[in-house]
Amino acid sequence: MSTGSGADSAPAPTALDSTARPHKSSMFSSLKIRNYRLFASGAVVSNTGTWMARITQDWLVLSLTGSSAAVGITTAMQFLPMLLFGLYGGVIADRFAKRKLLFCTQGAMSISGLFLAALTLSGNVQVWHVYAAAFFTGLVTVVDNPTRQSFVSEMVGPDQVRNAVSLNSANFQSARLIGPAVASGLTAAVGPGWAFLANGLSFLAPLTGLMLMRTSELHHTPRKPRGKGQLREGLNYVSKHPELIWPIVLVGFIGTFGFNFPIWMSAFADDVFHGGVGMYGLFNTLMAVGSLAGALLAARRGTSRLRLLAGAAIAFGVLQIVAAFAPELWMFVALIVPIGILGLTVNVTANSSVQMATDPEMRGRVMSLFMMVFTGGTPLGGPLFGWLADAYGVRVSMAIGGLVCALAAAGVGLMLARAANLRLKVDLRRGRQHLQFVPRERELATAA
Repeated sequence: MSTGSGADSAPAPTALDSTARPHKSSMFSSLKIRNYRLFASGAVVSNTGTWMARITQDWLVLSLTGSSAAVGITTAMQFLPMLLFGLYGGVIADRFAKRKLLFCTQGAMSISGLFLAALTLSGNVQVWHVYAAAFFTGLVTVVDNPTRQSFVSEMVGPDQVRNAVSLNSANFQSARLIGPAVASGLTAAVGPGWAFLANGLSFLAPLTGLMLMRTSELHHTPRKPRGKGQLREGLNYVSKHPELIWPIVLVGFIGTFGFNFPIWMSAFADDVFHGGVGMYGLFNTLMAVGSLAGALLAARRGTSRLRLLAGAAIAFGVLQIVAAFAPELWMFVALIVPIGILGLTVNVTANSSVQMATDPEMRGRVMSLFMMVFTGGTPLGGPLFGWLADAYGVRVSMAIGGLVCALAAAGVGLMLARAANLRLKVDLRRGRQHLQFVPRERELATAA
């Protein structure tokens, strides 16, 4: 049950640049609900298996081909379905019983993992097999993601949605800590096939949890009837709201040009620092530590200021550039954690900002667009930055990605300020704040 953090921010009604604080509740209050407890228990097992498969998949492709571009193609295959069909996933989730739909999607993911395990353990695996399995998993994820996220409200009810969604994010990041370490150790000891087998079997946990749920305790929601023009209506809505379109544009740039870490970290571990699969697992574990810390800081902050979004995105790009040219291993390692913190901060802040600025009746379609843009850019960025790593070196590839992210964040920050009727004021006098955003009305009044 891959519970990606990007879609796990709970909605809350607020305006642009919100300072609203969430309703206070016990940190683990959702776990008092039996159905959600079963769901979360299964998710932590399958999430761990999913992260094991991701790490092993990238390393297997690199071992078979010696090409970072091939790793990029694998990543592209996994996210290409979201680019092609992402907007339809939410529509499907709204038309069918979500618990039954999850039986199908989780079972399909299990079959994909077992298929790859059989090929690898038998010694017959080829690169195109990995591509096919990645593409199939991506197709299933198009439906699984919106179904799983919307099923949370059916399990816990409206009062506990925010808490349950927060726990989903923590669940995913916790599994990200465990999965890479287990996968790297298992691959080094007995080979990648056993890691794929563990992933395939891990889906038995959420399937069992779904089967044991008490359907009488679910908060069933009415299914959405089939209708024409629903996707077009959502796109038109976003185009008329700059507080929505610019955060979505920014996460598109970040997802396409900044989140290519499987390519970069595998190449750094193999080609730059010559550390092997163990070092690659360490890099991924440190990235997970940073992401988990970013999630906890975001939850504690309880705000969704768009100035934080732009600032974190700029810092994210700048740190990527610095890490790209880190001459020593310890410097690169030290930068991974803050990069993870900033990346997750951008993700969560953009997600929650968009949700809070969207009318409830439009939220599903807007968030489908958000996720499609965020993950759909990977099929474009993965092969591009893999090719750059092969042709010019991984340091150049990573630095270019960071530069594009920083420039895009600066541009989007200015557009968001303009949408909020703010302007950038420059004051170079000693003792003054040199750069700040001020309301345009204040500037006009001062001039008068």
